[in-house]
Amino acid sequence: MTTPVSGEGGVDAYARLTELGLTLPEVVPPLASYVPAVQSGNYVYVSGQLPIVEGKLQAVGKVGAEVTPEQGSELARICALNALAAIDALVGLGRLVKIVKLNGFVASAPGFTGQPAVVNGASELFGTVLGEIGRHARSAVGVAELPLGAPVEVDVIAEIA
Repeated sequence: MTTPVSGEGGVDAYARLTELGLTLPEVVPPLASYVPAVQSGNYVYVSGQLPIVEGKLQAVGKVGAEVTPEQGSELARICALNALAAIDALVGLGRLVKIVKLNGFVASAPGFTGQPAVVNGASELFGTVLGEIGRHARSAVGVAELPLGAPVEVDVIAEIA
């Protein structure tokens, strides 16, 4: 088992967020009939997170058309921060042992194949904030449409102590 984030020898996610000038946002309210995150045993499953800040979707459109890959990467970073907020609200980041799996969905213009680089925005945020326990398995998938016309959506499976 890996050391929890705030445990002895682990990274203090709250201190690291502060050091990076980041704050956890309010948990984004569900858009339909689901909850932001659910715990089952030693795992937290975070529902798909959109790039919403203070209740406002930060962009709409397809990556590779209306949204650049660089913008998409920044939007994926926002999704990851929203996922951390959902974990924190449910169980607290101090219980986090490992980000196990990240699924990134990129609303893609025809012919766009840069989904992995876009989803790197989320992966890099987890690595920067959480260190080794932020390294994870992942998928980066191109899709035709996402809720509200969002360019990016991220969901996460995390192990907790």
